[in-house]
Amino acid sequence: MSVSISVMTFNLHEGDLPSDSPNSWEKRKDLCVSVITNYSPTILCTQQGLKWQLEYFQQCLPGKDLKIPQMSIAQSSMTRRRLSFLKAVHSGCRNHLLFQEAYRGELQCHPLLHGLYPIIFVLTKQRVEPPGFSFQIVNTNLDEFSPRARRRSALLTWQHIASLPPNLPVIYCGGFNSQKESTTGRFLLGRSREHGVVGDMRDAWPNARARKNVSLIRTYHGFKGDKQGAVEFLKLIFRALCLCWDRQTQDLHVDWILFRGRSLVPATCEVVNNNIDGFYPSSHYPVYAEFMLPRNVRLVETS
Repeated sequence: MSVSISVMTFNLHEGDLPSDSPNSWEKRKDLCVSVITNYSPTILCTQQGLKWQLEYFQQCLPGKDLKIPQMSIAQSSMTRRRLSFLKAVHSGCRNHLLFQEAYRGELQCHPLLHGLYPIIFVLTKQRVEPPGFSFQIVNTNLDEFSPRARRRSALLTWQHIASLPPNLPVIYCGGFNSQKESTTGRFLLGRSREHGVVGDMRDAWPNARARKNVSLIRTYHGFKGDKQGAVEFLKLIFRALCLCWDRQTQDLHVDWILFRGRSLVPATCEVVNNNIDGFYPSSHYPVYAEFMLPRNVRLVETS
């Protein structure tokens, strides 16, 4: 029986909206939990979450009644006022893919010139046994305003990835705040150079055997979902025509799941648009991907 791991990148959108806002955290926190438990990702990577939002997840997710697999949560958050971080933690409750070594989490934070925020990326090394399968998760949230800061952040992260053993699979996901045809995306995907080096990541979205919600060509929607204004709708039509012209560009996603390593095979990838009566859990659609592992990796049963 083939074994798989699943990853979800989920921008929580900071929870400091006014309480009377229809998109306040109090009104969407249960929907966030519902999305996570419905998909039950092995690894959940969040961005822009505040400490008390993550604590709410910790309270809700470990319950046995939720029927979720063992899960690792990695948080990457950048705000103008403060920087919050939650190390990878376990919140599992039933037999699933068992990580014998829970995590070895490291926080890398480097201030960059011309960026309002520092780059932050969370490194989490996971291992599945038997017979022993290691891979590394890199969760990031790049600067929202400065293209130069995003390029330098991507270069800094890539330098770490390139220093890893070449046979160690890597999943690099999060909020990149740019499209894949930007200089940041082209560098990471090996289509352009940055300071003389070229990335070699692959994108789970076009490489997945099956994709869901292909019509959602962008992941940021500003809590509007498909209900965009007239100007935004015209912009979307223009961008869709550009996608038809350039076959190499298949989406306008700003939330990505990239990977490296032959032992990771993307089986499915989905832009998650779950909502209740037009209310969404975040201003970003979460992105979910499932990767098949080598045949010699087996489930570890627990009593």
